[in-house]
Amino acid sequence: MDDKLFGRSGHLKNHNKLPAIMTPVNTISNHSDFGLPDVTITSQFTSLKLTPDYNDSDEESDDYSHSFLLLDEKERLKVPNVETFVKRLYGYKNNSPVKVISIFGNTGDGKSHTLNQCFFKGSEVFRTSSEQKACTVGIWVAFDPTLNIVCLDTEGFSGSALHNKQRIRLLLKVLAVSDIVIYKVKGERLQDDMFNFLGSASKAYIKHFQKALKSVNYHSSDPVKSSDLTQGPSLCIFHETRNTEPLISCNGKNASEQIYERFHELQLNIDGFASLRYIGIQTIVPPTDFGPIREVLNEELLINSNRPQRSPHVVYLTLKALNDKFTGVIKNSIEPLFPDQHLTCPTICQSCEQRCANSVGHLKDNIPHFSNSKCRFQSQFENSIYICKVCKDNGNAIEVTTKYINENQNSWLKYAFSEYIIECPKCGIIYRSKQYWYGNDNPEKTAVYSETRHIWPGMDLPSSSSMNPARKVLDGVTYLSETVASVGYEPSRLLSSWVADQFAPKYWKPNSEIKECIICKLQFSSTSVKHHCRACGEGVCDECSKHSMCVPDRGWDTPVRVCNFCYKRSGSISSNCSESSSRGEENVVSARKFSEALVNTLSSVASVLEYPKNLIKDTAKPSYWIPDNEALDCVVCKSLFGPVLILHHCRECGNGVCENCSNHRKPVPHRGWPNPVRVCDLCVNKDI
Repeated sequence: MDDKLFGRSGHLKNHNKLPAIMTPVNTISNHSDFGLPDVTITSQFTSLKLTPDYNDSDEESDDYSHSFLLLDEKERLKVPNVETFVKRLYGYKNNSPVKVISIFGNTGDGKSHTLNQCFFKGSEVFRTSSEQKACTVGIWVAFDPTLNIVCLDTEGFSGSALHNKQRIRLLLKVLAVSDIVIYKVKGERLQDDMFNFLGSASKAYIKHFQKALKSVNYHSSDPVKSSDLTQGPSLCIFHETRNTEPLISCNGKNASEQIYERFHELQLNIDGFASLRYIGIQTIVPPTDFGPIREVLNEELLINSNRPQRSPHVVYLTLKALNDKFTGVIKNSIEPLFPDQHLTCPTICQSCEQRCANSVGHLKDNIPHFSNSKCRFQSQFENSIYICKVCKDNGNAIEVTTKYINENQNSWLKYAFSEYIIECPKCGIIYRSKQYWYGNDNPEKTAVYSETRHIWPGMDLPSSSSMNPARKVLDGVTYLSETVASVGYEPSRLLSSWVADQFAPKYWKPNSEIKECIICKLQFSSTSVKHHCRACGEGVCDECSKHSMCVPDRGWDTPVRVCNFCYKRSGSISSNCSESSSRGEENVVSARKFSEALVNTLSSVASVLEYPKNLIKDTAKPSYWIPDNEALDCVVCKSLFGPVLILHHCRECGNGVCENCSNHRKPVPHRGWPNPVRVCDLCVNKDI
C-alpha cells in the first residue's frame, strides 16, 4: 500500500531507522498533530479521495485544498496576471510576504508526496499516482497558509526525452525564484546525474540568472535589496534509501561535507547555492518518516542569511520576467544510444582546440588527423601557409614557400638589403618583398592566399626558413650595432652619415669634415644632426636651414633645404624653379634623391638600436627558445649568466648557453636556419 495512507495514528507501525541528520525543532508539528483520519483496510477498499478533482482546479476557492498549473511543459504561463495568481493561491488576499520552496528529482521519486507531507499535513494537495505515467507535467503551485510558503512542484527528469532540453530550462527558471530547493532522491546511492544537474544549475544561475534578477528587482514596484535577491537559494538534498544506510559522519566529516567533496571530485562548482544540507532517511517498512526534513526546512525558513520574504506579486512577476527572457525555440532531439563523441578521436588541435573528426584509432590505418572547421593562426606554431593564387584559381592548389635571398653575401650590408621571394613550382617567382623601393603590397594582396593549418600533437612544426625572419633581422641589427659602435660613433648617426657620403653630390662637404655649423659656428657632437645646404653644399644646423627654395643650377627643381645665408642672397642664385639645369649636376642630384630614400630606410632600421636590446629579443625570438628570464645558467657548464657572462641561445635546442660553450657553427635546416649558426656543444656532440 502507498505509505501516504498511513499516519502515526494508522494501524501500521513505523519501523524506520534513525535518520542520518536529526535537528530538533518545535515549529512544525508531527504526524499526530496533522489530524489525519484513521484508515481501516478491507478487501473492499480501493481508494481514498482527499482532494477535489483536478478538473475543478480552475474554480475560485477560499480553502487551501488543491494546487494549480502555473507553467506547462512548453514553458507557457497558464496564469494570465498577478491578480489571478494571488486569488488562486486558495483565497490568499492580504499580500503578506512569503517564501518560495521548490522540489526537484526524478520521476517517481515521490516529489509531490514529499511536499504534501511536509507542508499540507499529508493531504493530497499535489496529485500523486501509482501509474507508470508521470502525474506531474509542468510546474504546479500551492500555498501553505501556516508557514506562508509558496510551494512549486516540478516535472521529473525522467519524463519525455524529446523535450528534455526545454524541461531543464524550465526547471532552472523555477530554481532561480526559489528560496529553498529540495532535491529528492529515492534510491540506494547518490548518482552522478544529481551532481551534474546541480553543478550545471549553479553555473547557469551565476552566469545568467543573477544579472536577470537584478534587472527584475530594479524595475519592481516592491523591490528588495538587490544583493539579497540575487543570492542563491539554499539546497536541501533529501535522500531516502531502503536497503542501504544513508550518509553518516565519517573521518570527522559530516554528510554535507562529504557531499561538497563529491562535487569537488567531479570538478563541479556549486557557488550558486547559498548553503547545502543533507537529510538521509532509511525506510525499511513504510510509511516514511518526514520529521527530519520538516525540521531542516523549518530551520532554513528561520535563517535570515538566505533571500528575504517578499510579496506574492514579486514572486509572480519575477517568474514571468525570467520566463519571458529565457525562452525561444530549442532543437529537440533524443540522444542516441552511442553518442558520437564516444566514437570520435579525442585529439585536440593545439592552436584552435577543435576536435579531430575522424574515428578513434584512425592513426592505425595511416589516416591523419582532420577537422572541417577552420583553424586560427598562432605565432608560436607558425601554422600559416601560402597557396599560389593563380594555381588555386585554376583549380590546382599548390603550396608555396618563402625564401630569403642575399644570404650568401659576406658584407654586413646584406642585413640592410635582405629581402625574400615566394616561388611557385609551376609559376616561378610570384612575389618579391622589395620589388619596388617603396609601396610594395603584402603577398596576400597580389600573389598568394593565406591558409591556416591545424597543429595536432606530435606534428612537426613548419620547417621553412620563414620561421625565424625576426631573429635574422635581430642578428643583423646586432651585427650592425657592434660594427658601427666599434668605430666610436653613435650607431644610427654614423650609418646615415656613411651612406649619405656615398651618394653625396661632388660640391657637398663630406660629413667627416663638418665640425661646426657654417652659419652660427655651433660645434657638432656625435649625436648632433647635420644638414647640407643644397645651394652651397656646406654643413649647417637645423636652426640655420629653416628655409626652402628651388636651386635649378644645382639640379633641384623643387623646393629644398638651403642655409639662411644662401636664402638671403637668392638674388644671385635663381629662386625660380625652371627646367634649365646642368646635365651632370642632374645625374648627381638624382643619385642623391635615391640616397635620401635609402638613408631614411636605414635610419628606421638603425633607430631600433636606440631601444633596449632585451625588448627587441623578446619580440623577435623564435617560439622554441627558452625565455631569457628562465635561462639562469648555461645549459652546458652551468655557469650563472650576468654582466660578465653573456646569454646566447643555441639555434638547435633553444637553450641558454654561454660564449665558450657555443663556439661551433652549423646549419639547422629543421629549425629554419639553412646557413651555419650558433649551436651549443651538447647539440654538436649529439651529431658526432
